[in-house]
Amino acid sequence: MLEITPLTVGLLAMVTAIATGIGALPFAFRKEWSGAQMGLANALAAGLMTAASGLLIWEGVVSMSTTMPHVLTLIGLASGVGFVWATRAVLDRYDDLHVGDLSGADAAQAIMIMGVMTLHSMTEGIGVGVSYGGGEALGLYVTFAIALHNVPEGLAIALVLVPRGTSVGRAALWAIASSLPQPILAVPAFLAVETFASALPVGLGFAAGAMLWVALRELLPEALEEAPRGRVWTVALASVAIGAVVQWWL
Repeated sequence: MLEITPLTVGLLAMVTAIATGIGALPFAFRKEWSGAQMGLANALAAGLMTAASGLLIWEGVVSMSTTMPHVLTLIGLASGVGFVWATRAVLDRYDDLHVGDLSGADAAQAIMIMGVMTLHSMTEGIGVGVSYGGGEALGLYVTFAIALHNVPEGLAIALVLVPRGTSVGRAALWAIASSLPQPILAVPAFLAVETFASALPVGLGFAAGAMLWVALRELLPEALEEAPRGRVWTVALASVAIGAVVQWWL
């Protein structure tokens, strides 16, 4: 039987972060991207992020860790949208942004996707830590589930970075970096289960709002400009459906 200590919780949560990098591996087989392909990649990423946001909202609303979780989730949702809108307004003032191999508008896009996925990872890290407060079996199950659904989240990040010129290796590292809040926050959440659990609906709503804003106001409009509308909507809706099935199954 595994001894549950802050160290083991942190190490197990690190596995979930590393799993995010696996999502970039499919791009090792494609080097060149046309404008239409970039558009469909954005549509796929938008769909995956929308599906993940829906699950976050549901988890916040049905949370039993505090009173009026639906109200707290809604507050978090509105705050997340407002935060990302304000962040985008600030980024639009700068034309000389650089992120790795990216610059200008591509760099701003990368900052947005990395930022919202990192916010999402914070809630997942709290979820991992809180779950170990319920025992080893529950904690391991939640850790395994989050590690698995971190793979499509890494894919969503790679879908934005790789077509714009970032190498697959760097995209994988960026994906892992976006999930580092998971091991960082899992430990204090494990040590103070009740405190972190009561704040979880707000965090879930905040992450959902941030991802929805980027998916629907950034990635999807750009996809519609770069690729045929029918194909974009088909890919986006199919990825929402597939992402929802995967998220719920896990």
